[in-house]
Amino acid sequence: MLNQGDTIGIIALSGACDREKAEQAKANIEAMGFKVKLSSNIYDKNRYLAGSDEDKISELHRFFKDNEIKLILCARGGYGAIRLINNIDYNIIKANPKPFCGFSDVTALLLMIYRKTDMVTYHSPMACTDFAVNINCADIISEGKGWGDGCTLQTFFRAINGEILNFQGTKIYKEGIANGILWGGNLSTIVSLCGQNFIPEKDFIFFAEDLNEPVYKIDKMFQQLINIPQFSKYCKGIVLGDFLDVDNEEWLNEYFEELADRLNLPTASGFKITHNQEKITIPVGKLANLAGKILTIG
Repeated sequence: MLNQGDTIGIIALSGACDREKAEQAKANIEAMGFKVKLSSNIYDKNRYLAGSDEDKISELHRFFKDNEIKLILCARGGYGAIRLINNIDYNIIKANPKPFCGFSDVTALLLMIYRKTDMVTYHSPMACTDFAVNINCADIISEGKGWGDGCTLQTFFRAINGEILNFQGTKIYKEGIANGILWGGNLSTIVSLCGQNFIPEKDFIFFAEDLNEPVYKIDKMFQQLINIPQFSKYCKGIVLGDFLDVDNEEWLNEYFEELADRLNLPTASGFKITHNQEKITIPVGKLANLAGKILTIG
């Protein structure tokens, strides 16, 4: 349970951070009634990375061991998380469980932490990309308030605090009912994990989103996962978020129809799993049910 007055740690594990956005995110989160700690590398820059891999891992370990920090919020995505996964001490994380949150490139860490520790992680808004926007912080915790229609912040805090969540998609590609844990994230980042032991050995509902990828690459990335026996064995349903700035919407729709038919799995799209500002938070590793275009979590 995350309460006002608790400390949220903002950490940079992927791309280099913009100072102004990080400071605005800190100010906004503090205005919501939380305390904030920034990782020591938050303003470091090494080419396109937020400092060295060694410093990132050291800060990740420190944040998990810090009992004052109740939730770890990644600053941004970009690139860099996959460079860390084989040098993290997952025993430190397992011994100090707490919500770990982010999306996009951070998907690599969400999935590897879950696989190595069985700790639920959160595909969620991030500090510099979401919490740094101009928002009315005095109304943030109130029901229905926040940016967009309240979806982003409300589902974030509700998910973190373990409430039952219900989301509705807009299109059904294959009718049916699927049960299992939620597992997935940014499609291109997931595929970058191939070669690791990263797929859970339990039934899961696969969720995915991406941006700036042509349809043939989306096809290729799904095929790469389908070719892994463990993926095909345990995948029981598919939840599709946004695939933004795709080259051909008609081809994408045709491909998802083909995918649902080939896999013969319940498949629905139109969920606000996205790089856009308004997004839902998905707990990776939590049990869920997909019935038609209704996704129920918890």
